[in-house]
Amino acid sequence: MYGYEQNPGAQQQYAPPQQGQYAPQGGMQAGMQAGGYGQQQAPLYPEPSPPSLADAVRAFTTGTLAPEDFQQIFATSKVYCPRGDNPGFLALHNTQQPVIPMFTSLKELRRYAGKESKYFVITGAEVIDLLPTGYGFVLDMEGDHRMVFDAKAVEQMVDFAMRRMYG
Repeated sequence: MYGYEQNPGAQQQYAPPQQGQYAPQGGMQAGMQAGGYGQQQAPLYPEPSPPSLADAVRAFTTGTLAPEDFQQIFATSKVYCPRGDNPGFLALHNTQQPVIPMFTSLKELRRYAGKESKYFVITGAEVIDLLPTGYGFVLDMEGDHRMVFDAKAVEQMVDFAMRRMYG
């Protein structure tokens, strides 16, 4: 690998390629002209992974995450939905407004619906797109940080998504 001393103020020196790594004929210049050095090395400081949906739910319910930030995480996250024999969401109608149970993980879904339950997985953005008008949803019904979005909150999420997408 070609490398340099990482200490500030240290004199930079050439480090010859180690065995098993690509070293183009003609040295560094030829490698640059050829478009690279073969294998890419892992970055010294990997990109931080985005928070999981469960983490976002916890942070949002405790007030440490802004609604806009939660919605951005929700839109790209996987959501686990119980399903019946027919396509579509299963709704609970024994509430003030009908809500659809959804879960941040398969573990949370299994806690609610049982080990053998049927389910499908979609993104939060797809939830917002496909949710029937007049329905809300509840995330992690049996979880410590259950989160209920009524129909009005869903409408606000749709508006936010449209503004973000179309300006």
